[in-house]
Amino acid sequence: MCTPLIFGSFGMQEILAIAVLILILFGGKKIPELMKGIGKGVRSFKEGINGIEEEINKEISDGSSSTK
Repeated sequence: MCTPLIFGSFGMQEILAIAVLILILFGGKKIPELMKGIGKGVRSFKEGINGIEEEINKEISDGSSSTK
């Protein structure tokens, strides 16, 4: 049975091939900048999710206290 790579698991060879490809495409000097940008994006996403959760929890607590 042949499963597509997207749905299969990544082995060491696949990870090594992807790392070499990224190194060739971006070069050694651009990779830290790329990782920094990805880190900022992930941090911003997490802050947005936390803000939404806080708003939802606030609305729930405000709604339950006004019905009592």
